[in-house]
Amino acid sequence: MEKSLVLVKPDGVQRGLVGEIISRFERRGLKLIAAKFVQVSVQLAQEHYAVHQGKDFYQPLIEYITSGPVMAMAWAGPNAIALIRQTVGATRPNEAAPGTIRHDLAINVRRNLIHASDSPENGEMETGLWFKSEELVSWERDIDRWINE
Repeated sequence: MEKSLVLVKPDGVQRGLVGEIISRFERRGLKLIAAKFVQVSVQLAQEHYAVHQGKDFYQPLIEYITSGPVMAMAWAGPNAIALIRQTVGATRPNEAAPGTIRHDLAINVRRNLIHASDSPENGEMETGLWFKSEELVSWERDIDRWINE
């Protein structure tokens, strides 16, 4: 079972899209295992985006993610990374497929609403960065037998 970090970024929170985004993942069959509404510290932002340090968009990215509250979530499921990324859509909203979150709800790459882990390894690492192990809830859903073989 893969885990992925999903962040509804400040623009998604400000636009009131948290519920819409959560419902898309729930309808897809993914399982929410952790969630918290947070004001991101500069330190956490720098750790999360460390891979981009030195790039021209790094500082604006840090300023953006710390500019308002974020809904941080961990989602789990078989092939969760691929399913979530498919649901989210391409980074650039104008390149995202119709029906994806970014295609349907975003216009600008710098205000693209959402972050999702891009690999199982990053899913584990990012989930561990944003959530303590005791914040991740392992639970059984009755509907899982109808979603997964």
